[in-house]
Amino acid sequence: MALEIKVLDYGDIELESSFLVLGRNCGRTARVYTYGFLILGGQYPIVVDTGFRENAIMETLGMRGLAFHDNIVESQLARHGVKPGDVRYICHTHLHIDHAGQDDHFSMNTTVVVNRREMECSVSGLMHPQYPKPDIMHLIERLHTPGALRFEDLELSGPVELIPGVTLEAANAHTEGSMNIHVETAEGRATICGDVIYDIQNQIVEPFHQISLNEPQVTGNHAGSKRAEKAAIKKLLNGSKFLLPVHDKPAKVENGQIVGRLDMAVPGPVSQTVPRRNWFPV
Repeated sequence: MALEIKVLDYGDIELESSFLVLGRNCGRTARVYTYGFLILGGQYPIVVDTGFRENAIMETLGMRGLAFHDNIVESQLARHGVKPGDVRYICHTHLHIDHAGQDDHFSMNTTVVVNRREMECSVSGLMHPQYPKPDIMHLIERLHTPGALRFEDLELSGPVELIPGVTLEAANAHTEGSMNIHVETAEGRATICGDVIYDIQNQIVEPFHQISLNEPQVTGNHAGSKRAEKAAIKKLLNGSKFLLPVHDKPAKVENGQIVGRLDMAVPGPVSQTVPRRNWFPV
């Protein structure tokens, strides 16, 4: 079944640049998108990630939220003729502060899907305050409401098909419980990859301070090893036609390399072509 993905714009965040790409522009402020995704074409709509709760909550991490009325999830869904009550599942790449902040805009009839390991991390205190109290308390309410929360154990079970054409898989990077959402489109597999990738240009196209062939740069914010994050990025490049991170524009992939950038829909027109990197003298 060919599905399509619409990009939801939840607003921007200002933060320290090296948070995005390890060691790059330390001490300088960067402004990034915060995206969610709407999967259409199946029996019912599916939302992936819901952004941050409010601008003020980002201050707990020393960041600045820049979201307005047009960025709330109801407004973003309405652009595509969808209401919160139409959504059957919310899938979370992970539960950080800028990914699960508007879950409480949906009724308990919408099931939130998370990797169980991610829920465990959210209540362990290991990355406090990246998992803020109001977001996690809402998920606890769902935990005690029949059908409102669904756990997967992806590191143990392997990939799980949520509906035909949508598969959940452990990301094995960024956080211990992060997951990727693979979507089968008319033009090939698209993968919503959360924060496994922050900055496509400076991590993959022109990887900052990397000289080895096909060696991506890691982010400045990962709970696991740098080797695991590099491997997770390489796996995405070798397995998907499109990559959709939460804080950067979608990318088109051919033969393991980024060849173009898209805007607010996948499949969709390529808005920017990316020349292949010339590694060898000619």
